[in-house]
Amino acid sequence: MNKQYFKSLIAMRQAEFPTELYPRENPLPLDIEKIITIPGVRRCGKSSKMEIVVNHLLARGTDVRRILWIGFDDERLVRMTSDDLDGIIQSYREMFPEIDMASVYMFFDEIQLIEGWEYFILRLFKHYTKKIYISGSNVSMLSTELKSALRGWPVEEETMPLSFREYCVFKGIECDSWLEKDLAKVRNAFIAYNNEGGFPEVTLTENPILKTKILQSYFDTMLLKDLAEHYGISNIEVLRYFLKRVMANISKPTSIRAIHGDIKSRNLKVSKDDLYQWGTHACEIFMFLRISNYSRSLQKAESSQPKFYCIDNGLWDAVLLPQSDDSGKKLENTVMLQLYRTRKPFDAIYYYSGKGECDFIVQRGSVIIELIQVTWSLNDDNVRKREINGLIEASEATGCTSLLIITADEEAEITLSDNQIIRVMPAWKWLLQR
Repeated sequence: MNKQYFKSLIAMRQAEFPTELYPRENPLPLDIEKIITIPGVRRCGKSSKMEIVVNHLLARGTDVRRILWIGFDDERLVRMTSDDLDGIIQSYREMFPEIDMASVYMFFDEIQLIEGWEYFILRLFKHYTKKIYISGSNVSMLSTELKSALRGWPVEEETMPLSFREYCVFKGIECDSWLEKDLAKVRNAFIAYNNEGGFPEVTLTENPILKTKILQSYFDTMLLKDLAEHYGISNIEVLRYFLKRVMANISKPTSIRAIHGDIKSRNLKVSKDDLYQWGTHACEIFMFLRISNYSRSLQKAESSQPKFYCIDNGLWDAVLLPQSDDSGKKLENTVMLQLYRTRKPFDAIYYYSGKGECDFIVQRGSVIIELIQVTWSLNDDNVRKREINGLIEASEATGCTSLLIITADEEAEITLSDNQIIRVMPAWKWLLQR
């Protein structure tokens, strides 16, 4: 690559700082001698979180010339090799020969697009600076291979679309007030959030038609670049149909075998093994989250039919364009995203299926800490009975007595015959818990 081009990129980015940005709940760490990796789905705010770090650095007096930022989603950089990466450092040193490289903060956005990038980053960390931030839209940013290549140096800061609290901040809504007028705004904001999700660009867009077009473009990019191009999948028509089938089945156990039979009945050709692999790849690019059926046997849990959840309700809506009200499905998806977003390092999330069902089992280490049902409303007696019975059965199977039902806007306590308590909580209030 031409050094002049690298120099132009570096200079243009330096001229753009500082940037005006909304804060995020979990800011990236500053001044720890680790490689900070920021994995996450496309367009969820990974770059913005790195820009917030730059803003903090400039606010405390760091010279902007000590900021080296390269974004690798530029089409002119796609054909770079790991050998070309050294040209970035050479270009920077020619621009600022007087600056000590150990004092330079380096930011590399979507670097996973360059093969062999791990070893370049390790060289930088060993020989130049301990101030490195890297983002990417692929699970390789989280992989054990990455940790091995970087020899234990990375700290992972996985990023997702906006939480409900962040969504309220972006919308200018006070979410810690107990004034009735503010609570009404929060309730209305929750309905919108549950429908449109939390991609930052979409949240800040007012036109609903434009929101849908933006989300459809995200899906197409994930399909064509992150999946088809990255994993060498040529059967685009079948891949698109497969992803839509998985999306249509969110909140239910998904049978890849059944989807394969459906695809064959349409005279489309694909192997069952390919479909299993595509499901894994879709999780690797953070389009889906996947959980297993709870079992004390790890083998049984892993071999059960998984449930898939979509990384964003708005994306799900824009791709499927559903004709009916799916608020309940979206609510379960919203709860799953928040459980995943706020999980601790040793947490695991499962669902329970026996005679009855329980939507979520949260396990911390070896201990089940909470059982959660999700339903839009408990007003229907049959729904109420089903949700309570599912919790009781899961409680008997796991020994967990922390029982919760999350609804759209109902709050109560249900006392069972053995004096056990089931808490009922509105989703908007549960989502705003710190």
